[in-house]
Amino acid sequence: MRRRITGFSNPTVKFLRSLRDKKHRRREGMFLAEGLRLLTDAREAGRVPRMLVMAEARAPHPLLAPLEEAVDVAGGEILETTPDILSKITGKDNPQALAGVFDEFDTSLGALDRNAAPIWLVAQALRDPGNLGTMLRTGDAVGAGGLILLDDCADPFSVEAVRASMGAVFTQAIARARWAEFIAWLRHEPTTGTAASPGQLVAASLRDAVDYRGAPYAAPCFVLVGNESQGLPEEYEAACDLRVTMPMRGRADSLNAAVAAAVLAYEVLATLERAPD
Repeated sequence: MRRRITGFSNPTVKFLRSLRDKKHRRREGMFLAEGLRLLTDAREAGRVPRMLVMAEARAPHPLLAPLEEAVDVAGGEILETTPDILSKITGKDNPQALAGVFDEFDTSLGALDRNAAPIWLVAQALRDPGNLGTMLRTGDAVGAGGLILLDDCADPFSVEAVRASMGAVFTQAIARARWAEFIAWLRHEPTTGTAASPGQLVAASLRDAVDYRGAPYAAPCFVLVGNESQGLPEEYEAACDLRVTMPMRGRADSLNAAVAAAVLAYEVLATLERAPD
């Protein structure tokens, strides 16, 4: 179905604007993503928006027709509106020419297959949506299975996190859990209570840690980083199988959380790729 919207007070515009707020996203189970490249990544990953919002007088592009067709085939809705209204919806002064509304994904631990990839990223109390999006992008780059968010993290479906992920929000599995739930899932099969298939938990740490280069990583490896300012709680680090540190050659005593995850993930990848079959 296609229709045109021209008024700022239109109920659909109000609904779309509300998705910038976490409370409304959770209530509706939907989120916004913007930009043709990002929406194309979603389509190629099998995620089609239930609603596609396009600015009038947009420049033609060969990727747009397959996206519109996918929305039509899925029974979605295509809306055309003014650039000013699209700006109001996205909250950007210079918005992309189109945006999409997607259903939120299943973010339960039970939806994950830990053996689907050799590396997983895990973040505890990560507060910055930009860092969260960057970790998703890193996960995609290293072939990680996904990102597990522990305790009170930023919302992975916020406009800022989705934008920072550069499309990786659609290629990476995302799970949310409390620490106790996660560690129980990692160590035991949830249905039988028996020991789970191997899963190595590795923390970027300054406490009793070994050099991250040449450390004995094993797949599936869960790379854990903590809050941007507080780091990981001591008891979380104590529960890890391996704690590693990265040398600081200057005055800084630590890396940004997302940067640390990226550096460590690539070292894990290199180690696992060198390992004999």
